[in-house]
Amino acid sequence: MQTGRIDAWQGCKNRLPLPAIRIHIGKGKRLTFNDLTSPISLIETRRSGKPRDMIEPGPDPAQLDRILAAAMRVPDHGKLAPWRFVVIDSDKREAFATILRAAYLEEKPEAGRLELEALEQFATQSPTLVIVVSAPTSDSKIPLWEQQLSAGAACTMMLHAAHALGFVGSWLTGWPAYSKTIEREFGGAGDRIAGFVFMGSPGRSLSERPRPEFEAIVSHWPGKIEG
Repeated sequence: MQTGRIDAWQGCKNRLPLPAIRIHIGKGKRLTFNDLTSPISLIETRRSGKPRDMIEPGPDPAQLDRILAAAMRVPDHGKLAPWRFVVIDSDKREAFATILRAAYLEEKPEAGRLELEALEQFATQSPTLVIVVSAPTSDSKIPLWEQQLSAGAACTMMLHAAHALGFVGSWLTGWPAYSKTIEREFGGAGDRIAGFVFMGSPGRSLSERPRPEFEAIVSHWPGKIEG
């Protein structure tokens, strides 16, 4: 249920209002998705939007630059910047769809109409699309795993920054992220696609997804166990 709009934190320039979408999460409790009333509220209520539901406007060039700059401020052991951001501009979406289609048919010549239409939708949905590439430094003493984790953190930070500016974002992978042909198109040797980050305005109300029980995830180490 959409209940109005709230502004970003006071003093934040070029902000956009974000629909404050509330749902019941338990007796006496209510949740506002991507609540911009404070930084911690935004993180606590973070919710991705579905790319197929995103509409204009998306981030303008200046806003997108802010989002990408924020994504570069993630933990990065060794200061290697082991990630690259490839923006697929709106006038390049059809070309991107053509590349996806060709790569998919190369792997699966018998692909059906619905599969190819799904690829077309993937390539053209949402106003803004950024491909995040994990680009580790192979000869570094920093473990590969840590460099890959930094790329994942960049994807998450990109979502936070988009939400903070009043948009919704979504981080997807799927077949295109694991296609060697697509990997070569957007990365170099040893690189991998960490994800496709879609951004835009919410075209419909967000809905909650199942979340894990706190007690099932969090534990406190009891200390040395006598045995």
